[in-house]
Formats: sequence, structure tokens, C-alpha cells
Amino acid sequence: MLSTSALLAHTNDLNLIIRHVLAGLGHGIHAGRERGAGVEFSEYRAYAPGDEWRRVDWKLLARADRYYVREAERDSHVAVWLWLDATASMAEPSRSGVAGLDKLWYARTILACIAAIAQRQGDAFGLVVCSGERVQFTPAARGPRQMQRVLAQLKRVEAGGALPDSDTLRASMPFVRAPSLVFAASDFLDWPSGQAEALLRLRRMRHDVRLLCLQTRAECDASFPPETTYRDPENPDGVFRFAADTVGVYRKNRDEHFARMLAQCRRNDIPALAACIEEPLPAVLRAWLRQGGRA
Repeated sequence: MLSTSALLAHTNDLNLIIRHVLAGLGHGIHAGRERGAGVEFSEYRAYAPGDEWRRVDWKLLARADRYYVREAERDSHVAVWLWLDATASMAEPSRSGVAGLDKLWYARTILACIAAIAQRQGDAFGLVVCSGERVQFTPAARGPRQMQRVLAQLKRVEAGGALPDSDTLRASMPFVRAPSLVFAASDFLDWPSGQAEALLRLRRMRHDVRLLCLQTRAECDASFPPETTYRDPENPDGVFRFAADTVGVYRKNRDEHFARMLAQCRRNDIPALAACIEEPLPAVLRAWLRQGGRA
């Protein structure tokens, strides 16, 4: 995953935009951090290039001989939830010779970029990880400490197991009563699934849900090495052989699967962006945010 400074560099000029009216809120940027009447002091942080000089605390400078910026915060009505599929299939690596690149790395990194944007805007943000038939939550909160908590959790995630079932997900979603933006990164090879039902349910409850469907270039193009046998990591009985007589069947099944998924997303007004992990991450991030408005 990228370092914190790299994440900030990738996201410095990007914003999260609300697509829908959520619980009476309007469209547009919903940054929660600002100065003025009705806001409360939140914390000091070290001055960074680009900060406005009027936000520097000059009295603290006189005492500490360092520049600090005062952060003030108002309540934000919208939380940002980062939804990560960390099941076994997300460990699928790139077969294009890029060392260390797999679907999970890409998903973790792009969600970390979303977290960096949410922190900069002053929004509360949290993390949902689906792995090993379980759901793990990092509750939504604001600020640099929350950023470190989310990054630490993302770094600890390892791909394994299958998706949790519908009942487990339904019982594990504490944020469904509050308006939220949900950014879900997965390969969506399991659709329909408990995960799919949960995301569709959130949209029906008028949350702003956006999906990123990640595949490897080999999966997209059926360019696996010939005469190679693969075992489905989430189904021990699933063994597949790629050969000249099976590539056509694979492509047909894959195209039909994702056509059904994307059609259901369109019917429910859920933007879904398909991307290969070999594509430059900044371009994919911008395209994903652009589905909600400008970025």
C-alpha cells in the first residue's frame, strides 16, 4: 500500500461528491471542517505547505517556536464507509510481471486514498472488511488518528475465506440508519451473494453506494498461460483448465456474469466501475469519483 505522504499527493485535488439527496441533504461537497460560528475547536496539527496563514496559531508559535494550524470541526451529516472484499479470490496476482501487485493490494490502496480525501474534508469515515465469512468493522470517526487506525487495519488485512452470508451482514451493519457514502471494492465474482444483497439494500435505503469491480488483465482478456490448471481458492472442488477449447466458454460465462451484475446495478442506480489492476491507480481513482460528479 502507498505511504501516507503518497496517498495525500494522489488525493490533494480530489473531493467526495454526494450523488443523491440523503436524509434531506443536498447534492455536492459536504466537507465538515471549516472555521466560523457554530464550529468547535478540534485539534492542532503541524503546518503544511498550502495551509492558509490565517489559520496559524501565532500564540502557540511564540511558545513552541513551531508553526501549528488550528483545526475546527462541525458535525458532518454524512459518513464515508470503505467496504473491502478481502476474500480468497482477491489474492489473485497480476500475471503481467508486476511484483507484489494483486487485487487486494489495489483495493486496499484505492480505499486508503478515499480515506485520505474524507479526512481532508473533515468527514467521518469507517471501514468494513468482508473476509473469512466474517465482517470486521472500524467504527466511523474523524481526524488524523482515525486515518492511522484505518490504514493500520488495511495493512493487516489478508485475503482468505469466502464472503459472509446475508444474515451475518444484515446483523453487522450499524451504519444503515445514518446517511452515508459507501465505496465498495471487490472483484464481484460472487453475484448474487450476501455482499450483493447488503449493498443493494443500502442503496434502497437511499445511501450513496458506488462499486469498483477489480479484475486482472488476464481475467479480462482470458490471457492465462495455455494448458494451465487453476483451483478456485474459495471452492476446493473447483478446478479449471485453460486450453484452446475452454477459452471461449470462459469468456462467454464471464461476460454474461458481469452483464447481469451491471444491469442490476443500473436498475438500482448504483454506479459500478470495472477496472484492471494493471491500470494506473490515480486514473482509476479519478474515474471512480467522477461517477459521483466532478473530481
